[in-house]
Amino acid sequence: MSRLLTHRWTVLPVVALVVLALAWGRSPGGLVALAVATVLASAVLSSVHHAEVLAHRFGEPFGSLLLAVAVTVIEVGLIITLTVGQAGASSVARDTVFAAFMIATNGIVGASLLAATLRGRVAVFNAEGSGAMLATLTAIAVLCLVLPNFTSSSPGPTYSTGQLLFVAVAALSLYALFVFVQTVRHREHFEPVEGAPVTPHAALRPTGRGVLASALLLVVALVAVVGLAKVLSPALESAVLEAGLPITTVGVLIAAMVLMPEAITAVLAARADNDDVQRSFNLAYGSAMASIGLTIPVVAVISIATDSTLLLGLSSANTLLLALTVAVSVLTVTPGRATLLQAGVHLTTCAAFLAVAVMP
Repeated sequence: MSRLLTHRWTVLPVVALVVLALAWGRSPGGLVALAVATVLASAVLSSVHHAEVLAHRFGEPFGSLLLAVAVTVIEVGLIITLTVGQAGASSVARDTVFAAFMIATNGIVGASLLAATLRGRVAVFNAEGSGAMLATLTAIAVLCLVLPNFTSSSPGPTYSTGQLLFVAVAALSLYALFVFVQTVRHREHFEPVEGAPVTPHAALRPTGRGVLASALLLVVALVAVVGLAKVLSPALESAVLEAGLPITTVGVLIAAMVLMPEAITAVLAARADNDDVQRSFNLAYGSAMASIGLTIPVVAVISIATDSTLLLGLSSANTLLLALTVAVSVLTVTPGRATLLQAGVHLTTCAAFLAVAVMP
């Protein structure tokens, strides 16, 4: 027990909660803001660590699913805290979920394929599961982020109240159906391909006490992340504006922060001895799907309840990047095998998105 109490992943969530209590109601700047941001990053890493502990307990694909949902809770909390009384609030949700889509499907997938192909020349994964995730993700992304530009019931890239309710229910339903298929109906499609070596995790499976401790610390870390993000939101927006960057950069920063631990986990899985590229894909596509399929319904309900405008439709440039990503992803997952070339294409597409986000 003494070792548990002194472990860094146990201490960091508690420290983050203490810092939140001290900083709440203040607007830190300069070095203080940097220190709070460091604590915030440590709380994000801690939350993902404890989600990983629970994942080892329940196994795949539950592990990837749990991790995706955990970071999506963080993302939703960050979006909500950043959209209360802030400039550009009506587009923060759209910018964040689209950034999560692009970073996950291009950045994480590309980095995972790069790690796997540098180690073993050819990356092998389950085409059935990866294709199913990509199809569901594409449908949700188009319904939430592209279709608003082509409807006529509401002006601009927005939905009417009825349309917004329909899209929220559709996105949530598709995500729930995906979870059922992934964990019950066709679970085998989301596991490593048959014959691929799998490193046993029985020795890593935590005890009941460890699972309970991680569950409690995960809640503490999530509370700290959302609270500290609220404290830092004025400083973050001021820094973006002072640097002359577009306000959409805030969404990119949120997505990059919440996906950073998943990206690290995915790359480590791809370059491990068992070469678990399928788990990398589960994390990448699962996190992007959870980001859109869970975030949009939540912010839609908040938008309707507060009678506020919610901008969802993407710009022409971002719509083109989404289409390019879908086309490239289909060609990547269909064979069930990928090489260094596919890794380079995905990483270049991610770099193009980041360049357009900074220099529209």
